[in-house]
Amino acid sequence: MFDPASVIPEFPILDQSIQGRPLVYLDNAATTQKPMAVLLSSRHYYESINSNIHRGTHHLARMATEQFEKARQTIANHLGAASSDEVIFTSGATDGINLVAEILGLSGRIQPGDEVLISTLEHHSNIVPWQLLCQRSGATLKVIPCHEDGTLDQTAFVGLLSSRTKILALTWISNSFGTINPIAEMATVAKNAGALVLIDAAQAAAHLRIDVQALDIDFLVFSGHKVYAPTGIGVLWGRAEILNALPPWKGGGEMIKEVTFEKTTYNELPFKYEAGTPNIEGAIALGAALDFIHDLGLSGIQKHEEKLIRSAADALSGISGIHFYGPSDRAGALSFNFAGIHHYDLGTLMDQMGVAVRTGHHCCQPLMARFGITGTVRASFALYNTESDVQALAAATEKAVSMLR
Repeated sequence: MFDPASVIPEFPILDQSIQGRPLVYLDNAATTQKPMAVLLSSRHYYESINSNIHRGTHHLARMATEQFEKARQTIANHLGAASSDEVIFTSGATDGINLVAEILGLSGRIQPGDEVLISTLEHHSNIVPWQLLCQRSGATLKVIPCHEDGTLDQTAFVGLLSSRTKILALTWISNSFGTINPIAEMATVAKNAGALVLIDAAQAAAHLRIDVQALDIDFLVFSGHKVYAPTGIGVLWGRAEILNALPPWKGGGEMIKEVTFEKTTYNELPFKYEAGTPNIEGAIALGAALDFIHDLGLSGIQKHEEKLIRSAADALSGISGIHFYGPSDRAGALSFNFAGIHHYDLGTLMDQMGVAVRTGHHCCQPLMARFGITGTVRASFALYNTESDVQALAAATEKAVSMLR
C-alpha cells in the first residue's frame, strides 16, 4: 500500500520552514518537487558520463548515449507506445504543441476554410499555437464550450465537428479546475469525423495511467517538471506513420542523414525532430522520475491523491462563503474563491503561514473570462502531500479569510 509519509524524506526541499512554519507545498500543478533519485541521476550524469551523444566513439559518449536512449525507452513504456522511435524529446508540453502545429502547417494539411477544434478549458499553450497556425493558414479556430460545473458540453462538441475539422487539441486534465475530460470517447468521435487528435497530458502524466495505443490518439505531450523531473525537458509522442509523413521543423545536426550544399536527406524517427544537442541530463532525469513513480505504484499514488483532493474540498467547504470551480470529480487541482476577497491577497497571507498555493488566471484567461473572474486560489496535490497538509490548507485559508473580511 502506498504510504506518502515514507517518501517525504526523498524530497529534501520539503524539509524547510517558511516564515517560521513548516512548508506545505500545494503548487504541484505549476511544478513538482524532485526526489533524490532524480537529483542523483542529474548529478551522476554531470559527474560521471557528461558527453555529447550518438556520434562519439569514446567511452563517455557511449555511456551517455546508452542512458539517454534507455530513458527514451522508459518513457515509451510509460506511455504504452508501440516503439521508442515515437518518443520525441522536447523542452516541454508547450514546445511539443508548437512542434505539431508547425509541421501540420508546413505539410499543407491545414488549408483556408479548415477548422482546428480546442476547448474552453485549455491552457494558453494549447490555444496560442493553434491561433498562430490559423492565422498563417486561413483556417478557423473553434472552441468547445463548458458547463457551469467546468465540464465540457459534449453535445456542442459533436455539433462543432465536421469534415472541415482537421485536428482536435484537448487537455486531459484542466490545470485550473481539475476537470478530467473523457478523452477516449471524444477522441473516437473526432477520429470518426476524420480529424487528428492531440492530447495535452501535462497535468495527467503525474496522476493517471497513460496508454496511447488504447486511446487511439495521434499525438500526446507532457512536461517533465510536472512529473518530478527537471524543467526544460518534455515529450511529444506521435504515431510513427503520421510523423514519418510530416515534414521536419527545425534544421541542424542530428536530424539529418546527409547534407550537401544542394540538398539534405533527413534522419529517421525520432531524430528527425531532434535538431541540435538535446537536454541529455534532463532526459535521463525524466527517465529516473518515471522509474521512481512506477516503483511506488501508479494505482496507489492515484488513489492517495484522489482521497486528498476530496478531503481538501470537504475541509474547505466548512468555511463560509467559499465557491469552488470545476466538478466534484477532480484530479490534481482544487480552485476556489471567496466573494469580496482577491485571490492574490488570500494567497499572500497563506504564504505567511507556510502554505504554498497558486493564485491568478493559471494561464487560462479565456476560461476565467467564461466564469467572470480574474483568477482563483488553486491548491494542487502530489504524491508527497498528506492529510496534515490538507488540514494546514484549511486552517490557513480560514485564518486568511477572517483577516481579509
